[in-house]
Amino acid sequence: MVIFSAFSMFFYCCALILVTSRLFHANGPNRIAVVAVASIAVLLHATALSEAIFTLDGQNFSLTNVISLVNWIIALSFTALLVRMRVMVVVPVIYACSILSVGLLWLVPPKFIYHFELYPEILAHVILSLMAYSTLMIAALYAIQLAVIQNKLKSKQLMLSSAIPPLMTVEKQLYHLVMIGVILLSLSLATGFIFLDDMFAEGKGHKAVLSIVAWFVYIAMLWQQYWVGCKVRTAVLYTLIGATLLSLGYFGARIVKELILT
Repeated sequence: MVIFSAFSMFFYCCALILVTSRLFHANGPNRIAVVAVASIAVLLHATALSEAIFTLDGQNFSLTNVISLVNWIIALSFTALLVRMRVMVVVPVIYACSILSVGLLWLVPPKFIYHFELYPEILAHVILSLMAYSTLMIAALYAIQLAVIQNKLKSKQLMLSSAIPPLMTVEKQLYHLVMIGVILLSLSLATGFIFLDDMFAEGKGHKAVLSIVAWFVYIAMLWQQYWVGCKVRTAVLYTLIGATLLSLGYFGARIVKELILT
């Protein structure tokens, strides 16, 4: 795993350099080169993850493995869309976070073994939760891009690229991502209520409560957009608040339990 992790970090670094070195260039980075290098990094990242998660003792869903898995899903999504992506402001952040998350796989290896083959319903809940969280984190990144574009339009500054998309296009993509994320989050909460007996148990209840509050935040955002319309700043605020609540729910207690108290 160490070899795959090291080479994955190396190729992520190369992709990061390729993006940042020409981020402010009129023509932007060489997208084909970035996709080629980043694809190798993502593939190696996946290999390292598979070795870290699937062990002889069961499935290791430790905090660091889950964080790295979420980062892998986001890196894979953005790398797949990179050729068509017209705003690349957050791409360096994604690859930088991926470097850190791969490093965590072998620098901080706590154990959290679970036998999902014995509980397929729990596996379905975990997969839905990861997909919901990853989708809504991607939405948060789109919200950041949306805020950057609006600020530059308001200040009449030169754009980072001559191929900057219309504000409405990015805003529409944001709402699509939030809708998909809300559907996945709804299914995740539903499977949790159905299959988890200890969803509100001591030490776990905060996750359910914060996830439900985040769900209401996203629903309020979509409701406001449908009935009266949402300003860009308001939509960005909704998205980032929801993402923060989910992050606290998913990782808050586990950070304290696995990294601070161990």
